[in-house]
Amino acid sequence: MQNDLITALSRKNALFAGSDEGGANWATIASLIETAKLNSVNPHAWLTDTLTKLVNGWPQSRIDELMPWAYAKAEAA
Repeated sequence: MQNDLITALSRKNALFAGSDEGGANWATIASLIETAKLNSVNPHAWLTDTLTKLVNGWPQSRIDELMPWAYAKAEAA
């Protein structure tokens, strides 16, 4: 029941994206947040850490290490 409520709220919130591009950007962020949750990662902590690393020049060749499932493994270690 709770997942149905979350989906309904999410769908309703998407109506206020403002434009097609805004909707696409919103969908990308929502997907990243849900992927973090599915991997038992705190979305706020993960996004903060990931964005900080990207701003500080994280190498493109190691971008896979920033994905939520890799972050979960690094947290566990």
